[in-house]
Amino acid sequence: MKKIINYSIKSEALSWFILGVVAIVSIYFYTHFPAVVPTHWGINGEVDAWSSRAIGAFLFPGIIIFTYSIFLFLPMLDPKKERYEQFEKVYGVFKNTIIVFMAIAYFITGLYALGYNIAVGRIMPMMIGVLFIILGNYMGKLKSNWFVGIKTPWTLSSEDVWNKTHNFGGKVFVISGLIIFFMDWYPVSVRLYIFIATIILLVFGTFAYSYYLFIKEKKHGKNDNELPK
Repeated sequence: MKKIINYSIKSEALSWFILGVVAIVSIYFYTHFPAVVPTHWGINGEVDAWSSRAIGAFLFPGIIIFTYSIFLFLPMLDPKKERYEQFEKVYGVFKNTIIVFMAIAYFITGLYALGYNIAVGRIMPMMIGVLFIILGNYMGKLKSNWFVGIKTPWTLSSEDVWNKTHNFGGKVFVISGLIIFFMDWYPVSVRLYIFIATIILLVFGTFAYSYYLFIKEKKHGKNDNELPK
């Protein structure tokens, strides 16, 4: 049986290294955390949720491992599994970038819980902004599939709509990332509104654009329902 994605030591080395470091650090955090640790920061950059030492040390590593496992198995479950070979490297970039982002977020919040003077409220929006910018630059290279990318009824029905929507969506991701990157510099009173407007731009903008492209395609009598293998 032909492999969907050619996983190898080279392709997975970074993720394995990150997972190993996270596992070791989680034990260190557990043995050094106070009884209660901060686990969430609000839009104003202030801590607004706390958890027990065990949850603070082990929950996020568990989520990271679960996320990595999902990335490994999703292609096997996808009805369009044959498409992954066409964007294998890009899929790896998405996987590794998200794993690295989650690990760094875990380290930063963990160090804060240990008493280090880290401006989590400023750093996290910057990290999210960088994440969006990186993913946005690769968005246009994704091929049609059921799990990764901008999935609407119209992108999944037309190869042309998928490609154009992801080229457009990549630019929207980059713009959204830049807006979020500077979140800490905005007045606290308007941060929530800016964040909501950014999400609306990102989600509904790409959703509406894919529908527009689909309707335009239908008016011109095109039919791309049969996607190339």
